[in-house]
Amino acid sequence: MVGGCGCNNKSFDGVSEAYKRILWIVISLNAAMFVVEMVAGIKAQSQALQADALDFFGDAITYGLSLAVIGQSLHLRAKVALFKGISLLMMGIWVFASTVYRVFYLGVPVAETMGMIGLLALLANLASVLLLVRYKDGDANVRSVWLCSRNDAIGNIAVMLAALGVWGTATGWPDLIVAGLMASLFLSSAIQIIIQARAEMKQSEFA
Repeated sequence: MVGGCGCNNKSFDGVSEAYKRILWIVISLNAAMFVVEMVAGIKAQSQALQADALDFFGDAITYGLSLAVIGQSLHLRAKVALFKGISLLMMGIWVFASTVYRVFYLGVPVAETMGMIGLLALLANLASVLLLVRYKDGDANVRSVWLCSRNDAIGNIAVMLAALGVWGTATGWPDLIVAGLMASLFLSSAIQIIIQARAEMKQSEFA
């Protein structure tokens, strides 16, 4: 339990001043890294970097929405979580579709840029993960924050592996494979969030 907030309980709804402060910190980190990584991804022609940048953007929006509905009714929190799940689902579809497109228009990304930006992004995400790990359980709204944070950390490790693969093979295939795997992670997390949010919306109707 953290600060008596009951965040080890599945019903934790985010009503905690410490949790709110942490959300503001991770919102700032994710917004900044979205800009840095998207610019670097475009310049380096890296689909994996751009996919990870979108994950940062999605996280910043997710954290902002989560912060806005803290303390609101279960039904409203579940509706916001459902919206976030659907948004994440659409993001996964976009990354997957753009990755398929790149298969037919294949360029070799700049491995050095991928590696450097991937390391910077990993450090930012590890900081977020360490801040949020105590709050990984809770309602759909709180859980969506944790899943997105976890996705970022996994994605950054994958980007660095992709950079190593691009450098070693002198082809863009490792980059595309990692982008495809990240799209799958987005889709999986989106489905988890949507299922829990729908269950909580039904629960709120009988509350």
